Amino acid sequence: MPTVAASEVQNLLEDLLGRFGVPADLAEVQATVLVEAELRGVASHGILRTPRILKRIGNGVTNPVSTGLHVWRASGLLEVDGERGLGPVVATRAIDAISERASSTGVAVAAISNSNHVGMLAWYAERVAERGQTLIGFTTSEALVHPWGGGTAMIGTNPIAIGVPTEQGPFVMDTATSIVSMGKIHDYANRGQSIPAGWGVDASGAPSTDPVAVKSGAISPFGGAKGYALGLAFELLVSSLTSSALGRDVHGTLDDTEPCTKGDLFIVIHGSGGAMGEYLNSIRALPPIAGFDQVRVPGDRARATRDQRLAQGIPVSAEIWSELTQIAANTLPKEK
Repeated sequence: MPTVAASEVQNLLEDLLGRFGVPADLAEVQATVLVEAELRGVASHGILRTPRILKRIGNGVTNPVSTGLHVWRASGLLEVDGERGLGPVVATRAIDAISERASSTGVAVAAISNSNHVGMLAWYAERVAERGQTLIGFTTSEALVHPWGGGTAMIGTNPIAIGVPTEQGPFVMDTATSIVSMGKIHDYANRGQSIPAGWGVDASGAPSTDPVAVKSGAISPFGGAKGYALGLAFELLVSSLTSSALGRDVHGTLDDTEPCTKGDLFIVIHGSGGAMGEYLNSIRALPPIAGFDQVRVPGDRARATRDQRLAQGIPVSAEIWSELTQIAANTLPKEK
């Protein structure tokens, strides 16, 4: 795989988005979320999503200029109609609004519908925690996960992220309730690699290590019945507060023709108490058991990967990079 400087990736993505009518400030937000995923080693939420984002704009199911319509339903509850805007653009504007409101109310919630794929939730959690506030974020997806005991995709991957400020920097946890994201399955398929056993089933419900077969089947919930229960609970929670679709009625994050019908839910809590850095360091200082080189806290590996890739460049799929550069070569800049 070629290795490309983060700044070069950022510039290319911003240029491509601009060619499809995205204003420069909004393009920067969308590109940053994709690049930050690559920097942290989360290729499933990185630049491989760019061609679909551009196609969705071209097909009219993504509005390149919308930042979302805000209506405060209560002092701490913000309802957001994303107006088909870019997911990170709508989400950052909503989070900024509830972050400011939480400074006076203590807690504020943004319930977002009619917005596009939000990307890696960890970026939002870290951004809020750096301000000294706590964020809990949820989003839903197409029905990609089979229920415990079933072999048909019925539930979204439905991740949760939590960002907590500490005196040594943000603690960030970001995990799907599926064993992996569908984006990671696509990444393995793009690379022509088999996936580990236990990640998913094919269309008949049989376990498979072929990522192409799993794309047509279902991903498994993490932790068996417990992951299934959490994923289902998060789907009901988000849908109930955002009036978004459920299960197999969710579309728009893995196709380029359907309006996006998932929901996003963000909770910001103002203030933090106690010194937590020492506690986290005591966990890191534990002697590792056999098979581990050290004990890590969630987010440690991603931060180390980010530092390394900022210094050495981002390894990108040659196929995806070639596709992006070809789009740039064949698309005329939008008139301003």
